[in-house]
Formats: sequence, C-alpha cells, structure tokens
Amino acid sequence: MPFSVLAVVGPTASGKSSLGIAIAKSLGNVEIINADAMQLYRGMDIGTAKLTLDEREGVPHHLIDVVSPDQDLTAVEYAKLAHQKISEVLQRGNQPVLVGGSMFYVAAALDEMDFAPTDEGVRERLESEADEIGALSMHERLGELDPASASRIPAQNVRRVIRALEVIELTGDPYKSSLPEPRYLIPTLQLGIEVDRDILKQRIRDRVLAMWESGLLDEVRGLQQSGLTLSRTAAVAIGYAQAASQLAGELSEEEAIEQTITLTNRYARRQMSWFRRDSRIQWLDSSANLENQAIEQIRLGR
Repeated sequence: MPFSVLAVVGPTASGKSSLGIAIAKSLGNVEIINADAMQLYRGMDIGTAKLTLDEREGVPHHLIDVVSPDQDLTAVEYAKLAHQKISEVLQRGNQPVLVGGSMFYVAAALDEMDFAPTDEGVRERLESEADEIGALSMHERLGELDPASASRIPAQNVRRVIRALEVIELTGDPYKSSLPEPRYLIPTLQLGIEVDRDILKQRIRDRVLAMWESGLLDEVRGLQQSGLTLSRTAAVAIGYAQAASQLAGELSEEEAIEQTITLTNRYARRQMSWFRRDSRIQWLDSSANLENQAIEQIRLGR
C-alpha cells in the first residue's frame, strides 16, 4: 500500500537529521516533523544536537522549541501535536517526514495506540514515594505486582517505573497488557539507519566532546539562571544533568564528559533494541550512500 507518512528512525548520532534534509532536498515537497523528545524544549540546543536554521537548509521543521524547559510533554500529548502537524502537511500536498529516535514518541505519532489511563494525583503520590524510599524500592514494588514489566524496565528509569505502577493501580492489570501491537494510523514507510557499533561509539564520543567545546556549560548555566525549575524530563536529559553536576563541582569536566558518553551509548543500545523489534522498518546501511538507499525505498513504497 502506498505510504502517506515517511519516518526516519535509529540510534542517536546515526545521521537521522542529515538524512531527513537530504530526502527533503531530493523530493522537493517535504516538511520535517521532529520526534526527538529533547528537541521539543526551548533553550536546549547544544546538548540535543538541534539543527540550526542554516543547517535546516530552508526545509520546514515542526515541533522544535515548542515546550518550555519547566514543562513535561507526555507521549500522549506529543501524539496530538504530531497528528495535527501530519494532517496539516498532507493538506498542503506535501510529504511529512517524521525524524527522531525517541522510541515512545515515534510510536505515539505513527501507531494506533490505546493509551492506558493516567491520573495526576496518583502519579504525584507515586513520585513523592519515589523521592522518599528511592528508585530500587519502587522497582521492587513493581517486581511484586508485575514481574514481566519489572524485567523490561530498569530500576534507574524511575519515570517508567512510576508510569507502570500508575497504570497497574488504575486498571488492576499488568502494565504489559497496555502496550499495543504496532499498527499504523495511516500508511507509513519507516526507514531505519543501522551503524556499525564501533563507528557509532566514536560518533557519540565526538559529538559529546563537540557539545562541551560548543558551550554546553554556558547553555546549562543560562537555563539555571532563567528562574525556571526544569521539568523532570529536562532536568535529567543526558549531557545536561552531567553539565549541571560539573557546574556544581560534583563532577570534573572529564568525569562529566565520560559519564555523558557512557549514558549516551547505553541509550543508543536501548534505541536499537526497541527499533529492532519492529519488523516494519526498512533498514539502511550507513556504510553505503544513505540518500540513495532511502530514495530507492521511497520509490518502491509508492
């Protein structure tokens, strides 16, 4: 079936943004929709590898700089914004291209999802409990209620642990039962970028070093001086949390950089594990010409 939406996914530092631009220039009627959770935030540019206006080369980009750093944007809320933008782009007769590697946001934008219920009061209570008793105790509670979900969600991902506990409390069912089978809302072609692991590690190291050289510390200092209290999501963003710890004297620059590299590599592995489970993705080999491979897949999908 011919596709209406195109998506470019893959791990961090795989070249998604550059490929999106190349596709746009080749096709000529493309508008890009951001699917990177951290690029939604205003004022968080260097640490999110956000393209500058010049780097966007005149290609329209949507859902960048739409949220204040003191706000959280859930996958459900993001989905509403993404669906609206996709509809607007299609109505203009252009091709929407979703670009990003935030797994839940990509799924929320592309797939039919029966989102599990949410309750702000329950979530705030669980967050308070997590602050009091710690992440490990919350994860142990999840293990007692839903061992399968606990095996999939690491203890350090407190936000997901809390979300799982919230759903279990509201529904009485295991959290895993709320995860939908992937089924596109409208016909979609997903292109994934596959990068050799050693090459990706070097790209990540180079990117992190470049962030510090480009002024990430100044960017974080500016956020701290803005008077805003960073949201839970923004405050723990990889690179930003480490830069803040360096500014506070808790980490040396070398420690902050190395910790950021380690966490980014870990995140890239999680991304690939997630995307690999989706058999609908057409994988592109980054060792060959990505643009040519992408255009060929687009031609075949039409």
